[in-house]
Amino acid sequence: MKMNNFKSNIIIAASVLLFVMLLLIFNRYDGFINRDADINEAVSLSVVNQEPLGKYSPAIDISFVRAVDDDILNNILPNTPGETIEDNRWLRLYSEQLGINIKYDWTANGGYNEENYNKKINVTIASGNLPHVMPVNANQLKMLADSGMIEDMTLYYNDYASELTKNIYTQAENSILESATIDGRLMAIPNADDSIESAQFLWIRADWLKKLGLKPPETMDELIKISHDFTKKDPDGNGKDDTYGLAITKYLYNTCMGLEGFFAGYHSYPNFWLENGEGKLVYGSIQPETKIALEKLSEMYRDGQIDKEFSVMDIQNVAHSITKGECGIQFGEQWNPLYPLINSFNNDGADWTAYSLVSADGRKVMVPLKFRTNLYFAVRKGYSHPEAVVKLVNMFLEKTCGTTNEFEKYYMPAQNNNMGVWKFSPVTPHPQYKNLTAFLELEKARKSNNFSKLRPESKIIQSNVEAYAKGDKLQWGWEKIYGVNGVYSVLKNYKESNSLMYERFTGLLPTKTMADKNEVLLEYEREEFTKIIMGAAPIDQFEIFVENWYKMGGKEITKEINLIKR
Repeated sequence: MKMNNFKSNIIIAASVLLFVMLLLIFNRYDGFINRDADINEAVSLSVVNQEPLGKYSPAIDISFVRAVDDDILNNILPNTPGETIEDNRWLRLYSEQLGINIKYDWTANGGYNEENYNKKINVTIASGNLPHVMPVNANQLKMLADSGMIEDMTLYYNDYASELTKNIYTQAENSILESATIDGRLMAIPNADDSIESAQFLWIRADWLKKLGLKPPETMDELIKISHDFTKKDPDGNGKDDTYGLAITKYLYNTCMGLEGFFAGYHSYPNFWLENGEGKLVYGSIQPETKIALEKLSEMYRDGQIDKEFSVMDIQNVAHSITKGECGIQFGEQWNPLYPLINSFNNDGADWTAYSLVSADGRKVMVPLKFRTNLYFAVRKGYSHPEAVVKLVNMFLEKTCGTTNEFEKYYMPAQNNNMGVWKFSPVTPHPQYKNLTAFLELEKARKSNNFSKLRPESKIIQSNVEAYAKGDKLQWGWEKIYGVNGVYSVLKNYKESNSLMYERFTGLLPTKTMADKNEVLLEYEREEFTKIIMGAAPIDQFEIFVENWYKMGGKEITKEINLIKR
């Protein structure tokens, strides 16, 4: 059975690192990657309007690269006829109101945190043929900054960010801006996001529970029993052995079909830095609780409760399995009803319902929250208008949540089946607690039966929920998210019961060793955990993994992180 190509990823990472080292040694950056000679004369002579939403005259050109996720490909584009990634309402808005013409050097199918995009951006960085703006992760940002390949954005942010932008970017105690700050300088504009949205939920086909006479689980043992019955007792009633319990992808950790919620049931928090009883930060993947969870997953795999080919299945592959009605349990975030679960509902009427994470031993389950701002817009050194990125952020926030917002046109337009057209924009920052606030507004309005004071976003959400109640099946996802018993009712309970656990190493760029070795360590972790789950390695391989993790850089990373914490 084919495993992830560990060696090829190491080679790519090493190639990028070697390129940066050569730049630093030979100091050849200016002549090697300066592409501004390609910018037309009008751009170089354009007068900068210093208002946060001021328009360039004449217009300027700016090049990006971007990821195009499955939601865009499968849901948004089919519902927005006449619009494409390269020509849509957001790009026209930026051109018409800001005088910024956006072009893409390339696009990559999948998410920004997926293999396809990251391989492509790493190759682009190594080639030196950079676009004006690069969406990068924290490791890539530090690499670019250390090599002198990108602009210092400190003054541009201070001078051009709108009051709305500054308010949103400081909602999380400045950690959003700190996460892109190196030696006191802001080296990129973060794509601000809300960490509470990384909360994991247990999604189960309630129709299968009903068919088999089962109740929602209250413990991990009960959940595994449900998974067993979904695998062995023909929950779809077709008389065939064609179903299994738990859906997971080859990535192991993900915003949908990941394992974070499963591990949390055993008080294990892989790929997560938490505080131990002595006040020190430790890495969750190497704690004893993780071994217990891995052993349970291995037992489930042997029992057929996990797809035998999961180690080569990406998000799209597993989403297809869910759509076909092959599995009945997955862990994921609040938006999962919009993708991929709605496709399962459309196929066979699947009733996917969100439940709280459950515990293996009766102790409270802490729901891990990753620092969600993990994408940064780095501007190539020498580009004539670095401030343009800030203006794009200003406009996006104004049109989606400002006083002159056009939410119905630029976020979830009814005429496009309320699809998230906001994803057409290359920059997509969001305020903190945006979605939970909308749910709480709706909850209050429902209790008082007064919907007159709802904000535009909440009004649209409520209309979607009402439309579903009247028979519009296209709005099923909104009912599952924002309905009375939707997933946000579970998140509200998480918050009220103090069950949310924020990652402790947040708001800071990777340490030196983390930047150099973390991607290799994470790939090694996935390889070893996958082997254990599949039975290709015994459970005692976990101790060898922990030992090797320390030797391969984990010991230095732990030391560096705790020094920063102090």
